[in-house]
Amino acid sequence: MKVNGKHVILSLVLLVTGFIIAVSYQFAKEHQDTNPISQRQWRHEDELRNNIILEQAVNRNLQEDLRGYQSQLREIEEQIADLTEEQELRVASLIEDLDRLRKLVGTVKVKGSGIEVTLSDNSYVPDGANPNDYIVHEEQIQKVVDELLVAGAEAVAINGYRLSSNSYIQCIGPVIYIDGHTSYAPFVITAIGDPSSLEGSMTLPGGVRDQLLNDLIEVRLQQKNEIVMEPYLSESR
Repeated sequence: MKVNGKHVILSLVLLVTGFIIAVSYQFAKEHQDTNPISQRQWRHEDELRNNIILEQAVNRNLQEDLRGYQSQLREIEEQIADLTEEQELRVASLIEDLDRLRKLVGTVKVKGSGIEVTLSDNSYVPDGANPNDYIVHEEQIQKVVDELLVAGAEAVAINGYRLSSNSYIQCIGPVIYIDGHTSYAPFVITAIGDPSSLEGSMTLPGGVRDQLLNDLIEVRLQQKNEIVMEPYLSESR
């Protein structure tokens, strides 16, 4: 059989066509194998874009709120500027009362001078005596806290745990629970306020200190130049 130029050209065309089909098939297969990864990446990127859009919307709302608060603040400042002397004194008194209430409920950090009262279990327990009669109990701690607050304490803490208006002290044997936090003796009660007034209130004849000593509790008082208390339930505690 004779082979002419047409046969050669046809053979080359078929060869090239077969090569193109094989390459196309391999490319399609590889693309199909990698497509799921691309889809996952696309979904992840789309989710990130949606999160960014959401955060931007939240930021815009916060900026609008901030502008509103700034406007209200300017109005209040203008109103304060027009107050009479009597009204200014009344506002200053209200602000002072509000600041004191914030300190008492424990919502703000406070720092100042004050007093430190340490209550310790009695180091000597006679033979045959009930050890429970020689350890610090919740009512004795509460008695100190109440006395300090009556004497003008701005803030009170027990073993570093800041007390609030809703705090509770619970005694279970030698262990004291302060708002659910376990604490052991010695119990260091710190109070911010005028040191002389606080110590004077504690050391009145027949007062709290004498009562604690009669209960066989060891009591130590010490004035402090600076006491720092974090807000109630602070994470930095």
